[in-house]
Amino acid sequence: MKAHHTLFFILSIFILLGLGWYLFPSEGVKVGDLALRFPSYEEDKMGTPEEINVDSVLNDVSKSLEMRVSENLLDSLEYYRDYLTINPNRIYLPDDDYTYFDDLFRLFDAAKKDDTIYRIMHYGDSQIEMDRISSVLRQRLQEIFGGSGPNMIPAIQRVSTISVTQSYSGNLTRYAIIADSTSRRASHGRYGVLTQFSQTSGQSNISFSKTKNSRAFDNAKEFSRISLLIGNNSEGFKASLKADTIKGETKVCSANAGVSLLTWDLPVDVSRGTITTTGNAEIYGVLLDGKEGIALDNCPLRGCSGTIFTRINKKVMEESFKLLNTKLIILQFGGNRMPSIYNSKAISSYMKELDKQINYFREVAPQATLLFIGPADMGKSYNGKIGTWKGLPELNDSIRAMALRNEVAYWDMFHVMGGENSMAQYVKHDPPLGSPDHIHFTFRGAQEIGNNLAKSLVIYYDFYKLRQRLPNESFDEFMHKDRALIEQEKEARKNKFKPTNYYYK
Repeated sequence: MKAHHTLFFILSIFILLGLGWYLFPSEGVKVGDLALRFPSYEEDKMGTPEEINVDSVLNDVSKSLEMRVSENLLDSLEYYRDYLTINPNRIYLPDDDYTYFDDLFRLFDAAKKDDTIYRIMHYGDSQIEMDRISSVLRQRLQEIFGGSGPNMIPAIQRVSTISVTQSYSGNLTRYAIIADSTSRRASHGRYGVLTQFSQTSGQSNISFSKTKNSRAFDNAKEFSRISLLIGNNSEGFKASLKADTIKGETKVCSANAGVSLLTWDLPVDVSRGTITTTGNAEIYGVLLDGKEGIALDNCPLRGCSGTIFTRINKKVMEESFKLLNTKLIILQFGGNRMPSIYNSKAISSYMKELDKQINYFREVAPQATLLFIGPADMGKSYNGKIGTWKGLPELNDSIRAMALRNEVAYWDMFHVMGGENSMAQYVKHDPPLGSPDHIHFTFRGAQEIGNNLAKSLVIYYDFYKLRQRLPNESFDEFMHKDRALIEQEKEARKNKFKPTNYYYK
């Protein structure tokens, strides 16, 4: 072979490799069950993902939560204003309305005095399975406002929870709106507030006991008010309770196509019990509560992107939320939609679906405040490098904009974690805060997230309490003052100039 032929051959190979590098899709090409991959220009542009220092992020969050009350009133107020406007851990409020949670906190404050239970419903994807995140938030709020117990659970629990042990026997059949292929679907939409129900016919038993799981919080192990949420029951439907050595009164019900709440108040906390039912009814939930305070109900929906609620019968949901006294609904979704997000058009379509869910909850729970929690960071391998799923930052920003546009508060979990590429560092952390799938938190990671959410909500509560002691004049002016002017005032105080007092003009 002549020299110029050899040179031409070598140059041809380089050209072909270069075209492959430039044109080959970063996700590879599917051939049957195999994925053919080739180093691509697009991946080369990505470079090495920036590493997030998880401990630094968590420490910064912790420090930002430390100072809430100061002897200097102006310092305290400035702390809250800065937290509400620039802190990554803040809850975004519609129209920057710092009074958004005021009515909710007013009710929570009155729970003990009024011997009332106010409920929070926490819907989410698999990140909250086994009562993760929910259990932390429940414990922290119950420490402030009172309350106890693991709260509402389904009659049949497919995924075990750390907060209670339960079992069932007899004629119970579970129906769920979202589940695996082995689960039954109902011919109607009366799934109830837990998005599942158990049909009982004849006699059935639902048993529960105090958990021995070391991860469970103390408050979850105390319950003295037991309730059964049922619907569409037959004439003469009976439910009886036996807890420890205490036998509760047998409840006998007239036929009712609507929703009913049967409740047993026990003189002391109990450690175990069994509810025996006779007759036909749809059982929407079993409530294990204290006598007053806050109850937080955990409803994990594995694989769900948060767009299934509009398929649930409105009348059942409306009656249930009213009977349950549900005052806050938390929606934690977004991650499960990520694999089907390829462009901005797909994100826009998803936002329209979420709009419908928000409007639905406005109808069935008009008395409830709404809080949306966005997706966590999610890692994916790009040619051997773990990086944030493409489109996830845009998806997160879009969900936040959707929530605020619909007058729903938003907690940005993605940026609380540290933003892009943070999940990879959560996985590498010692001890690990993220699972090897680079999608889910470990229990320790979920506890960090739950604590940050709880602390942020408590800051809004503390701010509410502080404002109750202040005159209202000029307060709004102070909260919405131009940031450049704020910095000037801070500099003036450093130089010992007397700042303007906006509260006692």
